[in-house]
Amino acid sequence: MGNLMSMRLWLCLVAVAICVPALGAESAPAKLVEDFKLRSHLGREWSLSDFADKKVVVITFLGTECPLAKLYGPRLTELQQQFADQSVAFIGINSNTQDSNTELSNYAERYKIRFPLLKDVGNHVADAMQAERTPEVFVLDEDRKVRYHGRIDNQYGVGVSRDTVQRHHVAVAVEELLAGKPVSLPKTKPVGCYIGRVKKSKPTGEITYSNHIAAIFNKRCVECHRDGEIAPFPLTSYDDVIGWEETIVEVIEDQRMPPWFANPAHGEFRNDARLSEEEKSLIYKWVKNGMPAGDPAKLPAPPKFSEGWRIPKPDQVFHMREEPFTVPAQGVVDYQYFVVETGWDEDKYIYAAEARPDNTSVVHHILVYIIPPGERAKSDARDVLVGYAPGSTPVQLRDGIALKVPVGSRLLFQMHYTPNGYEQHDRSYAGVCFIDKKDVTKLRKGRLAINTRFRIPPNTDNHSVTADYQFHRDESLLAMTPHMHLRGKAFRYEAIYPDGKKEVLLDVPKYDFNWQLKYILDKPKRIPKGTTIHCTALFDNSKENPANPDPNKKVRWGDQSWEEMMIGFFDTIPIEDNKQPKLSKNVEIDPTGEWSWERSVGLKKVEESLSLKLEDNKLSGVLNTQNGPIEIEDAVIDGRRITFQVKPAQFRGAVLGFDAQIDTAEIKGQATFTIEKVGKSQSFPWVARRSENSDKKSNK
Repeated sequence: MGNLMSMRLWLCLVAVAICVPALGAESAPAKLVEDFKLRSHLGREWSLSDFADKKVVVITFLGTECPLAKLYGPRLTELQQQFADQSVAFIGINSNTQDSNTELSNYAERYKIRFPLLKDVGNHVADAMQAERTPEVFVLDEDRKVRYHGRIDNQYGVGVSRDTVQRHHVAVAVEELLAGKPVSLPKTKPVGCYIGRVKKSKPTGEITYSNHIAAIFNKRCVECHRDGEIAPFPLTSYDDVIGWEETIVEVIEDQRMPPWFANPAHGEFRNDARLSEEEKSLIYKWVKNGMPAGDPAKLPAPPKFSEGWRIPKPDQVFHMREEPFTVPAQGVVDYQYFVVETGWDEDKYIYAAEARPDNTSVVHHILVYIIPPGERAKSDARDVLVGYAPGSTPVQLRDGIALKVPVGSRLLFQMHYTPNGYEQHDRSYAGVCFIDKKDVTKLRKGRLAINTRFRIPPNTDNHSVTADYQFHRDESLLAMTPHMHLRGKAFRYEAIYPDGKKEVLLDVPKYDFNWQLKYILDKPKRIPKGTTIHCTALFDNSKENPANPDPNKKVRWGDQSWEEMMIGFFDTIPIEDNKQPKLSKNVEIDPTGEWSWERSVGLKKVEESLSLKLEDNKLSGVLNTQNGPIEIEDAVIDGRRITFQVKPAQFRGAVLGFDAQIDTAEIKGQATFTIEKVGKSQSFPWVARRSENSDKKSNK
């Protein structure tokens, strides 16, 4: 499915922007908030005592670039309007050293905030109130004692966006205080980005931004953390980084950034996005030492990023639809699907493809599927043409390798949008480059181990579902992409070789639905015929899974994210080169001529035939069926053994293979019908007899 994702921060962010479920109720805090005096972004000076006539004061610490603070901007406006005539005052405080008054003004305008937004220069008020994150809320009673402290509500969590709010923590606390009742849930765990505090100690040490840290961020972060990309703030300079250091350390320590979930004990991958231990150590020490800037003259050259296509100029470009899609300001946007007509009147061979977001600030990922003619549109269990995610690379096949797309196929854009706090529009697109059929040496194949018949019981936290794929020829494994939905917990690929030996190819112990990553092997791995790929998926359908839409529901297969899927995608290419014809050897019986047999179709008997020709040790022929002639492929004779295969057009993606012994009058053996995409097959006996008018030749 897709390629995905090295990031980099919607990272420092979606990662951050979020945390854990609410804590249980405890004795009501009674910390007194002393009077303070701060200036707003408009220049007016405000004091807490200015609101002495209000029964309740709601103080929210905010940041202008934190994704969660952006999502909750409109929510705070709604809360103020809800309690506008009920003696409740709302105050916003920005203590971030990295946020300017101009940015605070833009934040207020964007989210139509009409309550005071105050700038806490030097983070003195944040220190006094022991605030740590944005957004973080303190609800004060008439005596200005803290009666509620924590998050605004429980809609968002680490990597989680619920469709609706399950509990309005702040609203409930305010209503209880206005009614003269104790607050029923006085404390929850704040979620969001760390407040960017002013450093109180002088930077020291030899590790500097210029000499060490800039190079790491250039390599790992700035592809997404730069102007115009999906990350909510840039990391392209020393000034950009200041204020985000604690957040950066947190997401690295929690292994949320950069997004990479493969167990390092198994396999080596070309797109491994992990920071090295040395890189992590340098960042930790640099932050601990107060983040010395170093000599600007020693800064590394900034990375260069292509502003256009990263593949050659496309032969054809497809937009997901005619009109842009509107992405709402907040909430959950389930996968959007758009079907595009290609106009292809012949088979196409694609060697390069790239999906590009029109609006990087809200496009989380794109998957462009191929819909062969006659197949329904919406299904994840089909071939992926190309995918996009922050940090991903386009499809670029070399050495004559190509992806074959059947005539009449359409494209399906699957779009995953992440609201960023204000309404946006997107019209993403994809481009493809074609190669002539005569220049194709190998076809890239999309394979999958899939299980659609599972039932995940309610309130289970470790339900196992398995699926197998069996190789019917020698192939080279290129990449793997595990796919589940919101209840996905872990995924493993294991090879079981013909001799019984087992090997773990990919282990993802902590699957994250938000990052549909493709794990690309550093080097193609040879997989011999007869090998089984055994995939094991674990699902968490319990209330402990914060992403779980409903732990009390039995879950089955389905396209939408609140349903589930279990697919182990992987890409392969054949070992042998398509340009090298197979030669027969030690031929004892010349099969040239016509061979026929009867096949049962319901209650009828249908006669079919096989035309064979052996010339210069090259065996060719045509299988004549009731659905028309089919040219045989990979035909060869070795002694008296004859093998070949055909690909019936009515069973797209299927192969009918023949393996038999030949004598002068009869060919007798097995025919095996294989759906190579899913590795399933069924064999049956097959006997063909030489037609009476066919020449009989012997090469003994």
